[in-house]
Order: sequence, then C-alpha cells, then structure tokens
Amino acid sequence: MSAFARIKAILGGSAGNLVEWYDWFAYTSTSLYFAKHFFPHGDKVDQQLQTAAIFAAGFIARPLGAWLMGVYADRAGRRAALTLSVALMSLGSFAIAILPTYAQIGVAAQFLLLAARLVQGLSLGGEYGASATYMAEMAGRERRGFWSSFQYVTLIGGQLTALLVLVVVQHLLSKAALEAWGWRIPFAIGGLLAIVVFWIRTGLDETRAYLNAAKETPRRGQTMSLLREHPRETAAILTLTAAGSLSFYAYTTYMQKFLVNTSGFDKDTATAIMAGVLVAYMLIQPLVGWASDHVGRKTTMAVGLGAGALATYPVMSAIAGAHSAGLAFGLILLLVACHSGYSAVNAAVKAELFPAHVRALGVALPYAIANAVFGGTAEYVAGWLKKLHVESGFYLYVAVVMTVAAVVAVRLRNTNVTSLIAED
Repeated sequence: MSAFARIKAILGGSAGNLVEWYDWFAYTSTSLYFAKHFFPHGDKVDQQLQTAAIFAAGFIARPLGAWLMGVYADRAGRRAALTLSVALMSLGSFAIAILPTYAQIGVAAQFLLLAARLVQGLSLGGEYGASATYMAEMAGRERRGFWSSFQYVTLIGGQLTALLVLVVVQHLLSKAALEAWGWRIPFAIGGLLAIVVFWIRTGLDETRAYLNAAKETPRRGQTMSLLREHPRETAAILTLTAAGSLSFYAYTTYMQKFLVNTSGFDKDTATAIMAGVLVAYMLIQPLVGWASDHVGRKTTMAVGLGAGALATYPVMSAIAGAHSAGLAFGLILLLVACHSGYSAVNAAVKAELFPAHVRALGVALPYAIANAVFGGTAEYVAGWLKKLHVESGFYLYVAVVMTVAAVVAVRLRNTNVTSLIAED
C-alpha cells in the first residue's frame, strides 16, 4: 500500500471517530439548556437527573451496538461497519435537533429523546471496534502504534470540538435564544458532519486482512467462537479497558466537577484548565504511539498503567488541595500523560490479539462491556463516595483497578512481534 493510500485510510477512519465522539459529548455540553424542554417538572436538579438517566441509557446500548457492529464488521467488512455506524450517529443527532418538546407532544418527547440517544449509543458502541480494527489493519507493522494512536487523538478532539461549538454558540446567541432553540445547533452541526464522513467512508478501501479472511474463513464474526477459542484475550481486553475507561473518565470528564466541588475553582477556571489539559493530552498520543513502535506496545501499556496506579492517589490528593490553576493543570497533565501509555496503543494491541475472522468482534464486545460497567459508573461512584465523606476512596478504587490491569499488561505477549495481523 502506498503512503498516500494509507494516510487517506487512517484519516477516513479517524475523522468518523471524531464526529462520533463530538455527537456523543454534545449531549452533555448542552443538557443544561434543553433539560427543561423535555422534563419541565421539578427543579433544575431533578431535570438534570432525568437527562443524566438518558445519558446513562446510551451507555447501556453501547455493548449491544458493539456486539452487532462487531459481528457485522467481521462478516460484511470494516468499511461497511464504519459507514453504518456514522449513519446511525447522524440519524440520532438530527433527531435530537428537530425533536418536539414536552410542551408540544407531552411525555412522547421524553421517549423520543431516549430513542435518539439509544441510536447514538448503538452507533458509538459499534464505532470503536470497527475503527480500531480498520486503523490497525491499515497502519502497517512498523508504524502501527503511531497511526493507531489517532483513534484517541480524534476521541479527545471530539470532546474539544463539542466544547468549542458550545462556546461559539454561547457568544453568538443571547441566553434566552440559546435556551429556547440555540441548543439544537450543536446537534444539527453533528448531523451534517456525520453526513460528510459518511460520504468519505463510502470511498475508503477495504482492508486486505478482511478480504483474505472473507476468502479463507466462511464462518466469521461468531460470538461463541470468540469466547471458546480466545477466552484469555477477551478477559485481557475486559481488564485493560476497565482500567483505561475508569481512569479516562476520572482524569477528564469527572475532573472538571472535581476541580469545582473539591478543589474550589470556579466553573470558568475549571473549564479553562481542562481545555488546556485535553489539548496537551491529544498532542501526546502520536508521540507515545511512535515510541511504542520502538520499545514495544506491551511495555508502553504496562508502564503507563503502572505509573497511573502509583500516581493516582497522591496526585488526586494534591489536586484536591491545589489553589493554583497552574499547579492543578500540571498535576492533571501528569495523570493523563500516564494514561497515554494505555490510550495511545490500546487500539493496536487489542486488534493484534485476534485473528481477522473475529477481530472486530473481539475488540469491540469486551471493550464496550467494560466501558459501560467501569467508565459509565465512574462519576456515580466518585459522587457516592464523596457523599459518604470518603472521597479518597475513589482515588484508591482507580489505583487498584489500574494495578490489576498493569499486571495483565505485563503478562501480554509482545504484539510488536507476535501480531496476528499478517497483512503488512
């Protein structure tokens, strides 16, 4: 494959990942404005709890989407699955952008919002396995860590884009207009971006790994075959993802609330700190991915998870008492730098553990289950422990899960040498 064709494939796969995560996080960034339109009863806390419940329902749909799309990617092709996943996300985003409110159709508006969010959950659940598999298969052995790292670059980029769009809309519209109808704009933008990516993805090349598997293995994407023939690899991905997802949400999504509720920063300062951290975090990924191609992806992941396990408790304790924005930024940056040992290489490592005929399913299903159980509950566990006045218990919880995952990473085979992606 020529360098141009490889770059085109990587950009096509990763662009969709950015749009998918933009659409996913647009919900959280705008929920303060649209909650009362769908849940008018009760106070603001009640309204936010009900919108948060629908956000959680999207997490529940992700394992189902991962299973369905993983099977589809192994049977119909990586390109077909990537195209379908972004089409579903576009559908969900446009639906939210035009949904009638409770005042117009009553409780049906709440069920339609839930349905749209479930479609987005199915889409995002399927996106990870398909894009991770596609990018790893297209990357080539010598630079697989570097190119696969762009999956997390675009994941973080999606978060930042959602935040940026909201900031722009806030400055262009009055608060009244934003609360009345302006909250729909980010969803409409997301739907349009997804259409652009859908068009890009229809022109992508299929991977040679899938084409060869389609010729040689008629029974592809078999769930029982995955569990029966690859139990150790499936369990390893469950454990690694549990730590990676839990620490990701602890260091990024929850951290903004932590800075306000525990450290005592105002909301604007906390947002600025986290925006800066996310930019730096995004830029670190290709560097760590490049390093993994030289020192080994297994080593990179084990060191990152181990360092995160050691750092989480003392660093989060220090952030809790930090009164300087610069100090808080530096401490959080230390945590996400540790996490980059996992995030930059996880897509490549997971894809390299499975043969092509169950690769997308093997990457997607255990990831989505662990992500829902550990990532989806991270903020709830943190809030619950804070309410019990043992907030430091959350730091310990994250550290323990990362320690277990670090041990699993140490015991992995060196996928730089033993990769099951044969087509390089």
